[in-house]
Parts: sequence; C-alpha cells; structure tokens
Amino acid sequence: MRFKNLAQLKRAEPTEVTFSTLPQVIQITPYAKQKAFIICDTVDVVFGQDYEWYGYTLADSANPELIIDIGLPNNDLNLHDYATLGPARIAEFQEQLPHHLIINGWIHSHGSLDYRHFSTTDEENHRTVLDFVAARTRRPLAKREMTIEGLTLLVKDRFTDGDLAHGSVALITDAPIREVKIMETVYGSFCYCVVVGSGGWHEQVILHQERAALSSRVRVASQAAQIVEVDAGAGMTPAEMEALQEEVRTKIRPNLNPPVERMERM
Repeated sequence: MRFKNLAQLKRAEPTEVTFSTLPQVIQITPYAKQKAFIICDTVDVVFGQDYEWYGYTLADSANPELIIDIGLPNNDLNLHDYATLGPARIAEFQEQLPHHLIINGWIHSHGSLDYRHFSTTDEENHRTVLDFVAARTRRPLAKREMTIEGLTLLVKDRFTDGDLAHGSVALITDAPIREVKIMETVYGSFCYCVVVGSGGWHEQVILHQERAALSSRVRVASQAAQIVEVDAGAGMTPAEMEALQEEVRTKIRPNLNPPVERMERM
C-alpha cells in the first residue's frame, strides 16, 4: 500500500463522549463575599494589625459550585506574612459541618502585604485542599477510549495458560470477536482557591482534576478565574457580625513572638 504523505500514518484520535464540564468561574453569594472581607477587617481591629488567616469556602452538597458561606476553623498559626494548614485540620472542620454543607475550596488573606498573588506555599496548600475535596466535588465528565498496548482477545473455555500469558491485558468473551473498543469513565473534580487582602482586592484560581477510572491517569490543572456574585439572599446582619468578631478572637492565633529566622513566603 502506498501513502501519499506521512499524515496518513497518524493514529486516529481516541473516541471521547463528553457528559459534563468543570466550573470555569467561581460563583459566590454576596453574603459569603462580604463575610470574607469582614474577617479581614475584624482581624485588624481585634489584634491591632493584619495577620494572614485561612478558612474554607462552603457549598450546599446539592449545588457544589456555589460558595454560600466562609467557614473559619481554628487556625494552626498566624503570622504577619504566613498562614499554614494541613489535611487533619480540614477533615476535623468538615466533620463539624451540618451534613448538607461541604468544603469546595479554601480562602486566605494576605492582609496588608503588597503581594497580590499566590505564593509557592499557597500553591502547596491548593493541592492539600484539592486532595480532600476531590471526592466531594467529583462528577463524571466523559467516556474516553483507552489505548491498550498488547491487548489479547480470548474466548471462554477455549484458551490455555500459554495463551493467557501473551499481551499486557486479556479480554475474555463468551464468543469470538476480532475488534473491541474500551471506553473508560473520566471523573472530574474541582477546588476553589481565593486570596484576599486589605482594601478589597482578591485573586482566585480553580484547580481542575481529571482521573481516569481504569487507567488511573490523573491530570491536575490550575486556571485563573473570575468571581461572579450570585444573588442569593441578604448580607450579614449586625448580630452575625458580632458573632463573627468573637469567632475571630478565639480562632485566629497570632504568634506575637515570631522566631528570628522567619518563614519565607516565596
């Protein structure tokens, strides 16, 4: 057989059928957005200066893409320019939530720092939170054709151990077949990551994770995203603001005597 050009030798693209997509923007209620900046202001008022703090973005399990509240956990350590978190703390906070609420991301403050981007430490925290929330935000995205090198087709009760030894994967059927296409489900998860600061600025990304059901291939991508306010009720009441102030007093734990060798942000 003759080929007119090498393009004819290219392998055909694998078949893929798409069912769903992951969020491309971050949806948030006015209540949740207001609460985030009130926490910033309250930290400054209560402690006399801006400290970084962290919390979790919360959603109803029936609508995981919409942030409806900001959850403030007991922060492990707060410095003027550093905040850290760990998986044990995330699990502890999730267990305390009402059953219909889930964590769909995290939020933290840079306070008055003149650094309006995510740091390398922040990016490590992104992955920590994604690992935890992935199961709660997971959905089937597509069926994708698998390419299996060394696929062996066998017929039930008509093969020997020697036949089974060939190839990397054996497909055993009840009737002879000559061609097979294997489609695996690709699941997608997401995690919102938001940083805010004094004066009302904010920056945010969405982490997307794709995991193939059979091959276990995992792909993680970070995408800059806009925050879109969704009109879903009123903002915070004076009573809620007062309760939040007390929550800040008890849950934000600034280190007033940081070590000489300070933890670096970058």
